[in-house]
Amino acid sequence: MAQHRFQSLTEATSHKPVNFSNPHQKSSDYYGSHVFNKKAMGEYMSKEALDSVTNAIEKGEKIGLLVADQVATAMKAWSISLGASHYTHWFQPLTGSTAEKHDGFFEPSSDGFAIEKFSGGMLVQAEPDASSFPNGGIRNTFEARGYTAWDPTSPAFIFGSTLCIPTIFVAYTGEALDNKVPLLRALQSIDRAATEVAQYFDKNISKVNATLGWEQEYFLIDESLFMSRPDLVMTGRTLIGHSPAKGQQLDDHYFGSIPERVMSYMREVEFECHKMGIPVKTRHNEVAPGQFEFAPVFEEANIAVDHNSLFMDILEKVARRHLFRVLLHEKPFSAINGSGKHNNWSLSTNTGVNLLAPGKTPKRNLLFLTFFITAIKAVNDQADLIRAAIASASNDHRLGANEAPPAIISVFIGSQLSQVLDELEKLENGKLSPEKKTDLKLNVVGKIPEILLDNTDRNRTSPFAFTGNKFELRAVGSTANCAVPMTILNMIVADQLVQFKQEVDSLIATGLKKEDAIFNILREYIKSSKDIRFEGDGYSKEWEDIAAKRGLKNTPDAPRALDFYLTKKSIKLFEKTGVLSKVEIEARYDILQEEYFKNIQIESRTLGDLVKNHIVPTAIRYQSVLSENVNRLKKVLDEDVYARVSKEQIDMIVEISERVSLALSGVAQMTEARKVANKIESTRDKSIAYCDTVKPFFERIRYSVDKLELMVDNEMWPLPKYREMLYVR
Repeated sequence: MAQHRFQSLTEATSHKPVNFSNPHQKSSDYYGSHVFNKKAMGEYMSKEALDSVTNAIEKGEKIGLLVADQVATAMKAWSISLGASHYTHWFQPLTGSTAEKHDGFFEPSSDGFAIEKFSGGMLVQAEPDASSFPNGGIRNTFEARGYTAWDPTSPAFIFGSTLCIPTIFVAYTGEALDNKVPLLRALQSIDRAATEVAQYFDKNISKVNATLGWEQEYFLIDESLFMSRPDLVMTGRTLIGHSPAKGQQLDDHYFGSIPERVMSYMREVEFECHKMGIPVKTRHNEVAPGQFEFAPVFEEANIAVDHNSLFMDILEKVARRHLFRVLLHEKPFSAINGSGKHNNWSLSTNTGVNLLAPGKTPKRNLLFLTFFITAIKAVNDQADLIRAAIASASNDHRLGANEAPPAIISVFIGSQLSQVLDELEKLENGKLSPEKKTDLKLNVVGKIPEILLDNTDRNRTSPFAFTGNKFELRAVGSTANCAVPMTILNMIVADQLVQFKQEVDSLIATGLKKEDAIFNILREYIKSSKDIRFEGDGYSKEWEDIAAKRGLKNTPDAPRALDFYLTKKSIKLFEKTGVLSKVEIEARYDILQEEYFKNIQIESRTLGDLVKNHIVPTAIRYQSVLSENVNRLKKVLDEDVYARVSKEQIDMIVEISERVSLALSGVAQMTEARKVANKIESTRDKSIAYCDTVKPFFERIRYSVDKLELMVDNEMWPLPKYREMLYVR
């Protein structure tokens, strides 16, 4: 490859990795050094200010302006000591990425000098333009005002030379314009609901935190090759490209030895993450060539979401220093595995109990079963919202593609736990006899820990799988902001827990003992949510047929999946839980539909450009070379020999003409379909039109172009090929 026209920049410049850290320094020596955590606050803040911030984090109490001034002064001193010159309100607008506007601490004075200034007002609030971010019509262009407000529950950090302050983003009229506000509302909801239910079992439980451990998959590609592919630059995925002879069929990349250059990159990513308190712990090769993964230790969900957004930024910034580019798209290469972001979710209490992990006593295991079964019931009743939460144009390429869970939402719990639920289902309504209760506790509930320890398998084909002490939402796409699926999951479980408590309390009011009431309600939940449970191969065609018979929905495209946000049932739930108002969810729906058709629109235009300005001219040039050679043969060979030796070349010339014609006609038809779609005023209808009438041309055009790739002279082909891009060295 060193002599190829797309020579790796690494080879071309003899790039050597930056010596970014002392090789003898332990991660624990600098972990969290760039985070304004409790240790840093204790060094720079008064006890009064520290107590106020701690109460805001743990109890949700407000921070007064005088204390905010103290915090700001401490933050400024701490960050300047680490080389920071600017600060920013770091937030997550509805663009799918993060946003930041940097302001300097520098403040000129009237005497020609300057000071470093940062006040409580600057810390607590800023005013970005609310009409310049996606807002779904909540703000007009002439109504620009919006506010970012400090979120003290997520610690500030220093990235480069900038103090980053995690914030929420709301409109002047109060509506949420970001992904963090609804997440915080959902986390408050699950805290209240889960705490009330947990107190059936332990009165010492006064707070429940939702936890998240994400697993981020991604591809690496040489920067020079990336810049030579307009489709990667414009869309994040390859719109054309023939599969290489060797892809992932030998299963030799997964967990294989990490290439030295990639390892150097990973080490610097870890270094940057650990400085900012992101607890990345696991790194490895993924299934597809050129694909890798990082995973951290689980954290409180709000902080984990912030860390994942920051982590994706770190991945990209560090990649450029190593002359890589990161591909976070769910399906950057056809015919090999795409990338997901598994969200491992659980609930933990202030007493140190994981509510989705069994314990050593039947009482503790009944606590586990209560939350375990209630979560399954929530997913069963609100599967449509789970599907909507993972919907995007890019994730459509991955879901159900024999590599990721299908667009059918189901739950896997393993055969042994299924038997436990089957035993509970057999219970009779009403009061349990002492003998039955003893048998239940000893032989069913009491044996759960050993069942999970020895017998619970994993199912990588399930969208929502129980993995021993947590549920793993595997259907989330690699580009997604974790806040969206975490908002939905915590909201629906919180609502189900509220219903559970109401139903249990109603039975207790009739004279039934608490434990009997709990068993009765759990039994009903098991029966009513049985259809959502599936233990088999979620990739199989048989599962689609089984799911259809069970009445489970299969919604393979994002525009129709997003419709689930606006059902009466969904809007009622959003409003009841206080997570989103009707106005806010309608605005988000409009934004997501617009984002969908714009992504397809960009891909369509890029594909047309590739065909007309790159592929077809190259194919015609090569066709001319073949034609000239055939004409020369005709002049020097007798008629019989010429007819015998020129046939294959003539056939190739004809096929090139046919493929060029099919590609061009496909682009012309696609363009016309796009023009028709662009005239549609309804955002939703436009998305459907792009999905149904524009997107289908992609594969038809690609088929002809990929055939041309196999025929045209390799040195003439204008784009890097899969065999060159996929194998990182």
